[in-house]
Amino acid sequence: MTRLQRLFDEQGQSPWLDNLTRTDLRDGTLAALVKAGVRGVTANPTIFARAIEGSDAYDEQFAELIGRGSGVPEAYWDLVIDDVRAALAVLRPTFDASGGTDGFVSIEVAPELARDPAGTVAQAHELHRRIAEPNLLVKIPATAEGVPAIATMIGAGRSINVTLIFSLERYQQVIEAYLSGLETVAERGGDLASVHSVASFFVSRVDTEVDRRLDALGTTQCRALRGSAALAQARLAYRIFEDRFAGERWRRLADLGARVQRPLWASTSTKDPARPDTLYVDGLIGPRTVTTLPEATIAAFEDHGNVARTVDAAGDAAAVLGRLAAAGVDLRDVGRTLEDQGVAAFHESFAHVLAALDAKARRLAR
Repeated sequence: MTRLQRLFDEQGQSPWLDNLTRTDLRDGTLAALVKAGVRGVTANPTIFARAIEGSDAYDEQFAELIGRGSGVPEAYWDLVIDDVRAALAVLRPTFDASGGTDGFVSIEVAPELARDPAGTVAQAHELHRRIAEPNLLVKIPATAEGVPAIATMIGAGRSINVTLIFSLERYQQVIEAYLSGLETVAERGGDLASVHSVASFFVSRVDTEVDRRLDALGTTQCRALRGSAALAQARLAYRIFEDRFAGERWRRLADLGARVQRPLWASTSTKDPARPDTLYVDGLIGPRTVTTLPEATIAAFEDHGNVARTVDAAGDAAAVLGRLAAAGVDLRDVGRTLEDQGVAAFHESFAHVLAALDAKARRLAR
């Protein structure tokens, strides 16, 4: 049994691959990873940009699309949607066997819509319409403007991966959007069991930003806190999850078939080479959660990861956040900064791949 399989069988945590490329779909790499224990796939604009720009596997289809008169943005979405459809087919047996718990593939709305709730809702509906598979999750960023769009989409009975969560405050708002959306589904007599969602809480980037601020403060006390923020905050997020998906309000929804919105640990690759390469996987293992891993982190975890429950050390976590606050680190401001950086990074990747495709289209037109 692989460590990925043990994560699910022994700890109730679902490992998902944080990557999607046409090459991996064609050569059987994704199918092999699913056989080894991967139970879902996530992708984002940066992943798709890297896949399209780094391979000639898309060239033939792109040339055909341009030859038929498609514009570059339209062709981009056709390329991405075809990859997502192929991945959905690979993961569909997992979805069916798990009763809809796993087997999901995610596609994200365009980055320029991150501050546009109406545009987000419109494109999320369009993606669900074009792909129309039960194991599809449309990703919506958890910006201030994205939260009401999330509630709207859940209320419409759509399955959503909420992405770019960097703070406990925003996570609370995301949970409320999910619960209120489910209540809307219930009020109109909809099928709550068909609505799926995960809340993608980003981890390693929190340490990167907090460590930068601690270094700027410069004291021995501050330096001693480096590398402590991300796991502590995520563990407190797990406690919030356990609290909110309990009690009378949740039981009413669960009795109607509603599913919990599982915390998903994103950005689990270690950014600081001085730290263990499985730090953010080993430190957040627990039931009813998802962990996303790029291939390099999967390889490291399979080689020397530790399969043991670690996610609910919330008492120590609260003390860590207290020490960070006393040192002058404002984690709400950290969350806002990382949210802005995440939106900007996805927008930059999206613009870059469109520019590269536009240059390719001009060459084809010669």
